[in-house]
Amino acid sequence: MVDKIVPRYMYQKDGTYYFSRHVPNDVRHHYACDRIVICLKTSSEYAAINASRSIAGKLDDYWMKLRLSEMTVPAAHLLVNGRSSESFLSKHPKLSEAMERYMRLKGVGRSKTFFAAASRNIGYVTKQFGDRPIDAYSSADAANLRDHLVNRGLRISSVSRIFATIRAVINLTIGEEGLDCRNSFANTYFPNETIEKTRHPIPVNVIRKVQKECLEIGDSNRLLIALISDTGMRLSEAVGLIRDDVVLDHEYPHINLKPHPWRSLKTAGSKRQIPLVGAALEAMKVMHRHSEHPYLFKNYTDKNRCNGNSASAALNKWLKPRVPQGCVVHSFRHSMRDRLRAADVNPEIIDDICGWSSQSVGQSYGDGYSLEQKYFAINSLQKDFVCLQ
Repeated sequence: MVDKIVPRYMYQKDGTYYFSRHVPNDVRHHYACDRIVICLKTSSEYAAINASRSIAGKLDDYWMKLRLSEMTVPAAHLLVNGRSSESFLSKHPKLSEAMERYMRLKGVGRSKTFFAAASRNIGYVTKQFGDRPIDAYSSADAANLRDHLVNRGLRISSVSRIFATIRAVINLTIGEEGLDCRNSFANTYFPNETIEKTRHPIPVNVIRKVQKECLEIGDSNRLLIALISDTGMRLSEAVGLIRDDVVLDHEYPHINLKPHPWRSLKTAGSKRQIPLVGAALEAMKVMHRHSEHPYLFKNYTDKNRCNGNSASAALNKWLKPRVPQGCVVHSFRHSMRDRLRAADVNPEIIDDICGWSSQSVGQSYGDGYSLEQKYFAINSLQKDFVCLQ
């Protein structure tokens, strides 16, 4: 038997009191049913009345919040930067907070340039639209940012890299907090790059002339170029080397490339052993004979930093009149790929020598190629190298 009693939202069944209340029509779409029924787990009328009043009060407060969240903000068209009510009602972290989390979690062991780039790229968003909750940006905002950056003269490839950082910052917070929202910067369209690539490989005959001049001059900048020319190393990788990274007293002279506090590596696959042959080997021999300094390229590297930008400017200025138009110091890395291809070297060994990411899951299995295998592969390019020593 069910007995109705005086206090609203209550009834008694088999001696136990229950709370029962109809869901108002204007918030009904938030619920799976039209009535809320809760067992109060008491046979005391006094305790049931108090519990019922408490539940009813909390429901009234919650329903009011739901109603307010769906109301249009008066004069919303006058808000600065067109900010919508979502910016004020959203409980999600702001973009600046997401950036702080990204730097804290992803920045471990990274160089200052990582933090500077993340701050700069997120700054493009906050300067254009303000520091909003991450769910308060729209796809239209993302498209407007793309157009704004292109109109400033940035290349599509540069804008794409900026958006990659923005996406990563927002995705990390969505994943870490389990948020039910989408990333408005995730699917922004980028037209194809129409500008011809400016980096070209350097012909082998030009490489040999440059190597010869570098070894004849023999200063640190020229030896740095010689090192890169026959290893395919990234400039920052070479600039951040210390004496202990170079192993000359070995059947296969090589570099143990690893991250340092002053210079991180681009990817996990960048940590590797690189055989020293040809001009690279001669350059390292000269450096070990004439310098006892722990940092091989002390003009650009110390315990606090590795200034690859400064090295790049100096080396490219010297190289410009000696190489074809469009070639820069990074072109030696492009050339190394072509030279190894021409020698029919296995593509997996090429990736292992130069530190490129694996193209398939299968390539990451096993211990990879031995130093001996890599040494003979890269040494096959030295048939026309003439040692000056």
